[in-house]
Amino acid sequence: MTDIVTTADRRVKAPDLAGDKPLAIAVLAMGGQGGGVLADWIVAVAEENGWVAQSTSVPGVAQRTGATIYYIEAIPAREGHEPVLSLMPTPGDVDVVIAAELMEAGRSVLRGLVTPDRTILIASTHRSFAVIEKEKPGDGIGDPTVVAAATDFAARRTIAFDMETLAVKNGSVVSAALFGAVAASGVLPFPKEAFEATIRSGGKGVEPSLKAFNAAYERTRERPKDKLTATPPKRFDPLPEASGHPRLDALVRRIRQDFPAEAWPLLYAGAKKLTDFQDPAYAGEYLDRIAALHARDRAHGGAARDHAFTVQAAKYVAVAMAYDDVIRVADLKVRASRFARVRKEVGAKADQIVYTTEYMHPRMEEICGTLPKAWGEWIENRPALFARLDRLVNRGRRVRTGTLFWFAALYGVSALRSIRRKTLRHAREEAHREAWLARAVDTIAVNYDLAVEILNCRRLIKGYSDTHARGYSKFDRALSALPALTGREDGAAWMRRLRQAALLDEEGVALDGALKTVATL
Repeated sequence: MTDIVTTADRRVKAPDLAGDKPLAIAVLAMGGQGGGVLADWIVAVAEENGWVAQSTSVPGVAQRTGATIYYIEAIPAREGHEPVLSLMPTPGDVDVVIAAELMEAGRSVLRGLVTPDRTILIASTHRSFAVIEKEKPGDGIGDPTVVAAATDFAARRTIAFDMETLAVKNGSVVSAALFGAVAASGVLPFPKEAFEATIRSGGKGVEPSLKAFNAAYERTRERPKDKLTATPPKRFDPLPEASGHPRLDALVRRIRQDFPAEAWPLLYAGAKKLTDFQDPAYAGEYLDRIAALHARDRAHGGAARDHAFTVQAAKYVAVAMAYDDVIRVADLKVRASRFARVRKEVGAKADQIVYTTEYMHPRMEEICGTLPKAWGEWIENRPALFARLDRLVNRGRRVRTGTLFWFAALYGVSALRSIRRKTLRHAREEAHREAWLARAVDTIAVNYDLAVEILNCRRLIKGYSDTHARGYSKFDRALSALPALTGREDGAAWMRRLRQAALLDEEGVALDGALKTVATL
């Protein structure tokens, strides 16, 4: 994630914090980030040091489509004078903006709350994805570098780094880290001890809050005049010399020996994923399949194209072979690592009991898919029986995996991985996968780039239940244009446009429009 550090102050006149104008502070935070607590701390530390302070709030929309804005005005008390304080921030007149998440910092710039002649921006650079980012079938994540670039010139001074991670490492929440950055910034002319005393006076979670506060305080003071930059991505070494698992190490040796270096990272990730999904033998079959595809790649000039066909096959064949079925879902829900992660996320102590409630809605299609192929087909071929059974199973359930009954039930389902390759779902996934790869192999001889795009279309299929069915439908509709595109020089570009259109909306309206355009070519 982008890591932004403090920028130098621009040489402009700072607000007169001791004059007649109150210090205006806007806090933008979402539910669970402690925005209200932070606002209360700021008011409390101001009042304890002889200032008059007032805070108001305007709640954001639920389900993470907007943050709550806490607005604070504070001014040194003057005997015989009662200040008049505003209830809402005015664009261009805010001295300090505190954003509990990177995109909220960007929104504060768009709202005009951050200005280069006045505002100090204090922000955490971590991301909490908005609903609009999550709901897109493709990658709807906003670009953090745009926000980084905007805040670099929009604010008089910027103090920003990953305060969320820092707070979590110290057992607290981001508000405590933000308070530490406020204290170190000097926007409130009070000693550090005054801020710490305010935290102690709260009486709850004092020690973790103080740890996060002090860590952020020191982090802010460490680099007071660094340029606003993004942290370069870490390099990833995809092929360790030894993992400690002989069968996985044998797969790694085969990857090194039989495949081009461009594909190593994805092949290693795919082998690990499929070993976890099924077993090392299944991962070995994956490498067998990629080896056959790589041979076709070499035969049609793949080396001159950085083996793009092999690289994309390494990625998407692994995805296709590790499909989400009922067995996989049950396996993930009963893993000890998942229980440990949940306990860590909720901050449970060693002597506390944590129950997790899963919301599950199985359909008869999933039940048949988990049965041996002949059994599943027998039920599906009898519509009346299928409908009666569907009425029994097709309803929402709240499954408490911390209870013996439901844990044992899900554990039993997860144990079905031993027969997974005999199930109806596996047979259908395998048939669909081989048909997809056959189309790519048939195309590579006449249009290499289009063959690569056929492989990329696999990203349209994901999840299970209704999500999986919609993905299959979009995949098949996109590839229905293949006969019209195979002989065209721009066939790959058009297939890419179809895939991108399929990712724009859930129903596939944009894809239908793109297909009509292709039909007129």
